[in-house]
Amino acid sequence: MNILITGGAGFIGSNFVRRRRRSAPNDRLIVLDALTYAGNLGNLDGLLGEIVFVKGDICDAAKVKETLAEHQIETVVHFAAESHVDRSILGPGAFVRTNVEGTVTLLGEARAAKVRRFVHVSTDEVYGDLSATDPAFTEKTPLGPRSPYSASKAASDHFVHAWFETYHFPTLTTRCSNNYGPYQFPEKLIPLMILNALEDKDLPVYGDGQNVRDWIHVEDHCAAVERVLDQGKDGEVYNIGGMSERTNLDMVKAILKGVGKPESLIHYVKDRPGHDRRYAIDGAKIERELGWTPARRLDEGLAATIAWYRANPAWWQAIRSGEYQTWYERNYAART
Repeated sequence: MNILITGGAGFIGSNFVRRRRRSAPNDRLIVLDALTYAGNLGNLDGLLGEIVFVKGDICDAAKVKETLAEHQIETVVHFAAESHVDRSILGPGAFVRTNVEGTVTLLGEARAAKVRRFVHVSTDEVYGDLSATDPAFTEKTPLGPRSPYSASKAASDHFVHAWFETYHFPTLTTRCSNNYGPYQFPEKLIPLMILNALEDKDLPVYGDGQNVRDWIHVEDHCAAVERVLDQGKDGEVYNIGGMSERTNLDMVKAILKGVGKPESLIHYVKDRPGHDRRYAIDGAKIERELGWTPARRLDEGLAATIAWYRANPAWWQAIRSGEYQTWYERNYAART
């Protein structure tokens, strides 16, 4: 297949590119990424001779149309999104533009190009908040987003479903729990805590630290998306979870233990507005219909993630310095 992977220079997208390159070496992979602050072409280092990279914005209809036509795209896997809740609170407009307008643009051009399959990667945050005793989210749980980020993703989910119902366009949607693993931008909880711990800096924990998330290793998530891509049923939603609920405080303490640093580095800070208390995923549908379950235990995945950040200081130091933002011009643009 000729597969367009939007946001393929980001955290989850780049891990998917690496996986698909291994599992289906005859597929032709085209990555479309705007290389915003969270896009890092260094995430694809070593693969750029084997894939096609196109620098472009999913809101740019002409660029999307040109890319779909030039590369005869048959399938789209749509990762591109603004995804940081704190940033969405400070500036919701960018999230509406990319997550809603960008998705609608992509849907429109993909339909016009007669794309045969469109996989939209979403989040469990669209479901809203759970109490400690509520059952986990299923695909039938009503959407109840509580942050500008999750509201923008819920809106994009609705548009994806509308394209299926109105135009009979072959869409599928996945909703995953919190990801962690290699190449995650250091503003997110786990890489931020790992790097702060390595450097003996305070580890900031919102509120009382008792917010619960279901954690999934990014490679497990990518395996599930690939299963949906290859075997999923058009029009369906598939929840993807790690079956590993933990409080934020438990995760921070596990990171400190893994790095070998004291819990005295924990620093409690004022909670953010609208902070969802708990997420939990019921993954029975994807297991029942597609035979997928996560392969990694949280303790193993977290240890491997800590080891990766220890072993790759050049990657995160380039982000800290801002040098990563010139990677495209220095290493790739002249060759295209």
